[in-house]
Amino acid sequence: MIDLALLRDEPELVRRSQIARGNAPETVDAAIEADRSRRDALNAFETLRAEQNAFGKTVAKAPKDEKAALVAQAKDLADRVKAAQQAANEAADAAASALERIENVIIDGVPAGGEEDFVELRRVGDVPTYDFEPRDHLELGEMLGAIDMERGVKVSGSRFYFLKGIGARLEIALMNLALDKALANGFTPMIVPTLVRPEIMQGTGFLGEHADEVYHLDKEDLFLVGTSEVPLAGYHKDEILDLTHGAHRYAGWSTCYRSEAGSYGKDTRGIIRVHQFNKLEMFVYTTPEDAEAEHDRLVALQEEMLTALGLAYRVIDVAAGDLGSSAARKFDIEAWVPTQGAFRELTSTSNCTTYQARRLDIRYRPESDDAAAAKTRSVATLNGTLATTRWIVAILETHQQADGSVTVPEVLRPYLGGIDVLRPIGWVAESAETAAQGTE
Repeated sequence: MIDLALLRDEPELVRRSQIARGNAPETVDAAIEADRSRRDALNAFETLRAEQNAFGKTVAKAPKDEKAALVAQAKDLADRVKAAQQAANEAADAAASALERIENVIIDGVPAGGEEDFVELRRVGDVPTYDFEPRDHLELGEMLGAIDMERGVKVSGSRFYFLKGIGARLEIALMNLALDKALANGFTPMIVPTLVRPEIMQGTGFLGEHADEVYHLDKEDLFLVGTSEVPLAGYHKDEILDLTHGAHRYAGWSTCYRSEAGSYGKDTRGIIRVHQFNKLEMFVYTTPEDAEAEHDRLVALQEEMLTALGLAYRVIDVAAGDLGSSAARKFDIEAWVPTQGAFRELTSTSNCTTYQARRLDIRYRPESDDAAAAKTRSVATLNGTLATTRWIVAILETHQQADGSVTVPEVLRPYLGGIDVLRPIGWVAESAETAAQGTE
């Protein structure tokens, strides 16, 4: 949840944030009133409980002939305490429900509006042009023996696929390139669980308006994660971190699952929008004061990856209504996809400030002369994609040749045993046949 002190002291700031996100500003007034009622109910309960404790001592010391009357009063007081406790619990539940409707307060400068109201910050690289009709990534993938959608559907249903042969090697190469980038920049590699408890999914903010995109295993009451952000956020739940030597940075490699609810008819061809994919996700715990600088650092690492892969891209500042409940600011990087004639999202990087940490109770102790006495504060959390399956779309389409071959970006070649060009299946045989026909 958001900082209660901010809600109480600067309600107008919270209202502006809700309005920018497209949410009703009345949710702020409702949350303030529910918080006030919670505190009043809790005070009433604690006052009665203190009275009960004091009265119990009076009963214990009273003469025998007075105890019967006093015991009756004690019973009445106990009933009142029980009722007050019930009222406090109900008020706490109502306050939690009201506060859940307040999404993370956006950072100053985030554009207002919805999905189409982003602000483009910069474009990098030259959009590729061709002297032939470019093929889309699925046609190329099938020619290369790299993608098999037909059998993916046969085995698992729509929006599933097989990466095989050079397609599987290409994804592993991409992920290893990203992992090396993360290691070189101080990230600890992690292989994370992809099933998490409800409180972890809830704590990261994924059970709000996008809950229908999450797979749930009813029998076990576990959720399949759509990003390793979720288990990495839960990794330090209920802990006090030592940030005196800098941020805690993790790089989580995992398979991810998304139901893609509400995307019927969108990107049904190929591997742009699928139910299962692999991803290397950066996740950072840092101080609130350093969060924005860390955000820029994550974006820079992503840009270095895309530039090294020879992809043309743009960076956008996502509008408030498209942030999701946890993010206070999000930068997307979109690569050019030639056959769509458009930029498509490859990475997202979010600064969640203290929103997730408050829900998961992750704190740190600020440096002070008396470290033991220093009051703990909520950490800030950030996340950002460093590589994922969807990147194969842009790589294949951008670097394709007229004959269906694909030039391998130089940075990936060491991870592919030195292969510099991906050739269509049967390419050698067809070339030999053509040469033979030419000699007849």
